[in-house]
Amino acid sequence: MTPTMPADHRELISDLSGNVNDHPSTDPEVTLTVLARDAAEALGRVGTPEGLRERTGYTVLLHATCWYVAARVFSKSLSASYTKALDGFRATLDQASCSCPDGSHPTDLDSEYTVEAGVGLLTEAGRAAFAEDYDIDDEELAAYDCEGFLAGLADRGTASIREAYGRNFGGIDVSHLDAQFLRDGGGIDVVAMQEAIRRTWENNTGPVALWSARRWLSGQVRDEERLGVFLSMWMGIAQSYGGLPPSYARDLTAAMDTIDLDVTCDHPRHPWHTADATVESRYRAVLHLYAPDDHPNTPVPADLASRDQWECPVQYAELARSGKTDLEGWRVMRGGDEEDWEA
Repeated sequence: MTPTMPADHRELISDLSGNVNDHPSTDPEVTLTVLARDAAEALGRVGTPEGLRERTGYTVLLHATCWYVAARVFSKSLSASYTKALDGFRATLDQASCSCPDGSHPTDLDSEYTVEAGVGLLTEAGRAAFAEDYDIDDEELAAYDCEGFLAGLADRGTASIREAYGRNFGGIDVSHLDAQFLRDGGGIDVVAMQEAIRRTWENNTGPVALWSARRWLSGQVRDEERLGVFLSMWMGIAQSYGGLPPSYARDLTAAMDTIDLDVTCDHPRHPWHTADATVESRYRAVLHLYAPDDHPNTPVPADLASRDQWECPVQYAELARSGKTDLEGWRVMRGGDEEDWEA
């Protein structure tokens, strides 16, 4: 008879494959929390043949999905659950016991295939189905159970989670940007900030936004610089389409909260909203505002380009509202508890 995998395990493959392919079909936080919980429960069975199979399968699965936990789900509890499960399995593994020939350990560990392998390795029936589907012989299958191989996966997985924990929830140092954005005498070079935030391929968006927020909160901003710093911060939020982690969002939220939203004016329109919602259009608008001789082209019509319209409190309020909406959207999109996003 052709071996078959249990139906719930086939469903698990579908759910986890969505995560490793970065196109989840279920709530990733829920799916991965259940995976970490089941792995932790399996620790109590490691002394049995069933438990040894589960140790292999869950270690492979936690390693395969830990990148998603690190980069896509900003939840302290989920990170802690992954670390606990991986550390628990690691404590049962003797890396020095490995006697496998060089090159015999599985190497394709960053794909949907690894999810199928991990789920299949959980049970005897699953192993048979996995071996049948991929024409894997007994020796190749046994390599997954090598304690040295599994110890390496567990070590790399916990290192990835711990490094990401600091990046997602700790303090981010952006003081190196002082050298780029501060002029002699302490003034702020808004043009340099704009040039940096425009280079999205260098992953500048988040750091520039965070530097702007901290400068804004410190009060070390001259009157003529306030608009440029605020727009740079707002652009950093608007252009971080995948969302920034709490380590960034905390200061960005605090800066947006300084804006008075209960204001009115007589302007029918404001300059910022006449610029197309593109990185290039916004960039040209701000550069024209701060260096008109060097950057004469602007998407803002002349009748809306007066400084009082640019500096209108209502425009600040409109931008702050949209920025706060984006920040709240990050929290919903990336998960985690409310306190994970607070200072």
